[in-house]
Amino acid sequence: MGGIGKTALAVEAAHQARAQGWFPGGTLFVDLRGYDDDPVTADQAVLALLDALGVQGQDLPPTAERQYDVYRGLLAERRERMLLILDNASDPSQYVPLLPGADHHRVLITSRDRSDALPMRLIDLETLAPEESVALVTRALHETDERDERPGQESDALRELVDLCGHLPLALQIAAGMLRRRRHRDIASLVTEIREAGDPTVVLDKGSPGTDLYGRSLVLRPVLETSYRRLLPEQARLLRLLCLAPGTETGAEAIASLADLELEPTLCLLEELAATHLVTPVRCVDGTAPAMRWRLHDLVRAFGVGVIRGDVGLWEEGEAARGRLLEFYLRWSNAADGWLRWLPGTPVPERFGNRVKALAWLDSERAGLVAAVQWAWEERYANTAVRLSQCLAVYLDWRRSFDDSITVCGVAREAAHRAGDWVGEAIAWDNLGFALRETRQAEEAIDAHTRARDLHQIFGDRLGEAIAWDSFGFALRETGQAEKAIDAHTRARDLHQTARDPRVAIAWNNLGTALRATGRAEEAIDAHTRARDLHQIIGDRHREASAWNNLGTTLWDVGRMEEAVEAYEKALEGYREFEDWYRAARTLSNLALAHQGAGRPAETRTCYLQSAAAYTRANAPDKAADAQSAADSLT
Repeated sequence: MGGIGKTALAVEAAHQARAQGWFPGGTLFVDLRGYDDDPVTADQAVLALLDALGVQGQDLPPTAERQYDVYRGLLAERRERMLLILDNASDPSQYVPLLPGADHHRVLITSRDRSDALPMRLIDLETLAPEESVALVTRALHETDERDERPGQESDALRELVDLCGHLPLALQIAAGMLRRRRHRDIASLVTEIREAGDPTVVLDKGSPGTDLYGRSLVLRPVLETSYRRLLPEQARLLRLLCLAPGTETGAEAIASLADLELEPTLCLLEELAATHLVTPVRCVDGTAPAMRWRLHDLVRAFGVGVIRGDVGLWEEGEAARGRLLEFYLRWSNAADGWLRWLPGTPVPERFGNRVKALAWLDSERAGLVAAVQWAWEERYANTAVRLSQCLAVYLDWRRSFDDSITVCGVAREAAHRAGDWVGEAIAWDNLGFALRETRQAEEAIDAHTRARDLHQIFGDRLGEAIAWDSFGFALRETGQAEKAIDAHTRARDLHQTARDPRVAIAWNNLGTALRATGRAEEAIDAHTRARDLHQIIGDRHREASAWNNLGTTLWDVGRMEEAVEAYEKALEGYREFEDWYRAARTLSNLALAHQGAGRPAETRTCYLQSAAAYTRANAPDKAADAQSAADSLT
């Protein structure tokens, strides 16, 4: 990519190689200026190389053909190995004629474009790691003034600055130069300026200190513009549209939807853009080419968005593309959500074929899906984005992505309210309550579920009201109001029973948990047993596992240890089947306690260790550490 530091690396490597005696014949360097308006041709470059080799004036052959002959002849005569650096090449025609005929010399070429013209060893340069970026800026400041304390005093601001620079060496170099000139201002002021501008290239180019060690202008936007201008029209169009995609990575199918193309031509265009280092392929876990994901550098994205905003026609094209992508996300998310909710005997959802593949797709697209829901702030996308938020509710709960859920539900709630969509608003309030409860914001959760319940009551939606009552009871129990929770779950159960709705099983299960909290264990056992049996009848294995787990806990309370162990083992089977690792881990901890109560230390320790592993898979490190500590205490 432009600005990645190709020339700096090549020159530094050449200096070190010379110092170690690798090239006793010397080093030749030519800047081919491949991305300037007037690139250096091979015919022009060979004259510079001949001059460096001592062929000048009357000794210079009159024709280009003879000049190449003399050039190659001189290199062939030199037995001591030489290094030829052909810098900043944009086309093979610039460097192929300059390659030595002798095989004992070496050639290093730098370019923004990947070429298949010759069998060359390719070294792709990536951006710096965050800690390397921080070190680069810190060193640049300390080399100017070792008393500059800003990097140490503003470590958070410095990390944010290097993030805004996309860890691109050219951007970091410019930012460091700006900080040197602004030595009496803090780093945070530059961070604020870049954030307010929205496009880092605008601020950094305005504050560029001039030229680098090689006489090149230290500006970002022209670097990106030259790469962009060299693209074919269809490549440039795809790059612009990809800049509008939400999230840092996007799947190929989603990009095809964005561009309104079939998958195969989309992949071909993406591969061509990857050859110019404007996009980067990121393979999915299974490594299949059609499922490849693609990433844009943040500065490329900002540049592309700026190009679109500056042209009415391109802006309209971009809005149409965003609409297509949002519809794509809705269709696929609806299908994936269908698999998460699917029960035997009901119609099979489309697309994915099974629950595992549906979850894998949701995992890969999560960042983009969450970002796409936030398009609901824009009126033209509000309805679709609200529906998308509903498709993500179960998934975000399964993956315990509660911060994402709070974001998604908050945006959806506001958008639905503005649009007068009371159903969407009520659902968003209820889903928001679940996420708030899981993040220990119980009072806020009660308010959210209350608002959902009231909306359903006002508009006469009895099933929606039943669901909201059940959620409300759950939140009440979290705040120690178990008796009120019993009343709420009972209302939910009765409403579901009246409507002959299978979700009555969920209400029974929640009612059992509230009954247990008030010491009414036998009634709780009956409620959980009813829930388990109803879930078995309708084939809801995941919720059946929840009923088994709750039943096990209540059986353990009354000293029925062996029955509790059996119940926990049944719950564990269900959670593992659905790869619900957090709930599986929690059940394993319960099972460990049951074994411990029955005097089985070996089984207890095994369950704790398995619980720690499951919590780790669920990305719950604190819980994993607790389970591991419990296991270690038994050794």
